[in-house]
Amino acid sequence: MPIETYLLGFGKAFLLALATLLPILNPTATAPVFLTLTSGASTGTRAALAAKIGRNVFLLLGFAMLVGSPVLNFFGISLPVVRLAGGLLVATTAWRLLNSPDAGMQRAAELAEGYTPEMARKQAFYPLTFPIACGPGSIAAAITVGASLHDPRVSLRLVQLAGAVPALALIAVAVYVCLRFALQLLRPLGESGTAVFMRLTAFLLLCLGVQIMWDGLYELFNQLTPWS
Repeated sequence: MPIETYLLGFGKAFLLALATLLPILNPTATAPVFLTLTSGASTGTRAALAAKIGRNVFLLLGFAMLVGSPVLNFFGISLPVVRLAGGLLVATTAWRLLNSPDAGMQRAAELAEGYTPEMARKQAFYPLTFPIACGPGSIAAAITVGASLHDPRVSLRLVQLAGAVPALALIAVAVYVCLRFALQLLRPLGESGTAVFMRLTAFLLLCLGVQIMWDGLYELFNQLTPWS
């Protein structure tokens, strides 16, 4: 097989993974939610959390892309069910954020000592990585990308999977940067503006969770009534 075929497959896989997954993850929209859930954490703790979340996003998307489809088939779980369950998680988290009391700067300073590294480790994967930074829509998209990279020629399939890895790494870096500097991004809004922005973000996150649930229900309904 010509080397150009491998180079083309590598490039197409890189662009496919990057163009499909990065807009769905939208790490800039995750930043205010990250700040709310880590209210009172020190700058160093948030930096360490951002690094862990970026790493977790890379591993989670890579796992979904490589073995997500076979695992779902093994347990008899369909993508619509994944969307429905994941949307419920997103909506539940957003509802909790929407009804949480505001924490001012003084309250944040008081909480800083209480937000321990142990708490950060417990929250690094759930809920900060899943479903906040990398939700069910992203996982479903990663499974779809992995399925689209399936090629009967094993060598070309391996090259395409290798092309998707740098895209996942770039996405993980984008997640890290947005979360690491989330406070600086929102600082121009001021304390009251940031509180309002976080409330609006929580509401949008709730709408997103409901939309994901609706998409799952709609697909399940279409499976029951294929003639519609």
